[in-house]
Amino acid sequence: MSCGKHLAACSRIEVERSQPEQLTRAALLLFALAAGISVANIYCAQPLLDAMAQEFGFNRSSVGAVILVTQIGYAVGLLLIVPLGDLLNRRRLVLTQLSLSAIVLALVGFAHSEELLLIGLFFVGLLAVVVQVLVAFAASLAPVEKRGRTVGTVTSGVVLGILLARVVAGALSDIGGWRAVYLTSSLLTLVLTGALFRIVPDSKPEMRSSYPQLLRSTFALYRTTPVLRVRATIALLLFAAFSALWTSLVLPLSEPAHPLSRTAIGLFGLAGVAGAVAAGRAGHLVDQGRGQWTTGIGLGLLLISWACIACLHQSLLMLVIGIILLDFAVQAVHVTNQSMIFAARPEAKSRLAAAYMIFYSVGSGVGALAATTTYAAFHWSGVCALGASFSMTALAIWALTTSMSQ
Repeated sequence: MSCGKHLAACSRIEVERSQPEQLTRAALLLFALAAGISVANIYCAQPLLDAMAQEFGFNRSSVGAVILVTQIGYAVGLLLIVPLGDLLNRRRLVLTQLSLSAIVLALVGFAHSEELLLIGLFFVGLLAVVVQVLVAFAASLAPVEKRGRTVGTVTSGVVLGILLARVVAGALSDIGGWRAVYLTSSLLTLVLTGALFRIVPDSKPEMRSSYPQLLRSTFALYRTTPVLRVRATIALLLFAAFSALWTSLVLPLSEPAHPLSRTAIGLFGLAGVAGAVAAGRAGHLVDQGRGQWTTGIGLGLLLISWACIACLHQSLLMLVIGIILLDFAVQAVHVTNQSMIFAARPEAKSRLAAAYMIFYSVGSGVGALAATTTYAAFHWSGVCALGASFSMTALAIWALTTSMSQ
């Protein structure tokens, strides 16, 4: 039997299984909290870049490496770890990842060399993919009639983690320095691991397949699923624009013209609440067959947002409006992308998620490094031109592929 047919058969076996054990409310909330804290570890460095640069001697053209190595780690984890959720005991996998995350976060908090810091941040990103394992684990434990709400609850934790990461990290940094952010996260992760160990039910592997077969089938999706290729490319550009803003925003806002504290800079992340509002509505529109329309509107708003963001030195209000538009657009297109690729191959959701999210992570890393390098050479106007270029390219790809059969 071919690899693809073998995995499809395994998927059918999963569907035909008896009803999985239901999550308790307490366990579900712990899942959401663990997912939120784990994803926050990826984004909390953004308001800390200037502090890290000062301590370790990064210049402004290279400080984006802090974000880049984290995103590279996340991409590697998406490819090598997330598929293991279908082959191994998910409870053990989650507890192992969280335990190792607590150790790595503590190492970052105590790092006293540039090399140790970057190595630690790579593993922070690698282990943060526990978020994707948690979502799949929660879905497998929920009864069919509550599966959507269960996944929605865990996803809400992820959204809150992304939105609040910069705010909390900025506040903790002002109080105890940037190291306090990672040491606090390490402690919280350790406590959550203990709580999950006590309350989360056991699970069994859901597929009978080899690890190499699973990885080969994931790569094969790029060849056999055209909508994945298009949507993954759009995602790369989408999150390059997103990361370009959030990685470099701390730089102009900490200069003498805008001498804001890290707490104040982190508060700009609250403007991203609009993104959470967009996410649910975008999925509803895709269900109505309006995925292409939603994508075009979202990418158009993304491009417009950079015109507002470019006015940072003239008006902080225009900056806030631009942030709202950008986060709204990014979340709407992101949800639309995922909905459309899952609809194309419903039997391969986990592998599609891994294949798609790799492009998300690469885009975030590229955007971070490009933005800080551009800022050092061309200041804020250069960053805005860079973000607009990412957005325009994504919009052009969408326009050229709207007729693609889904």
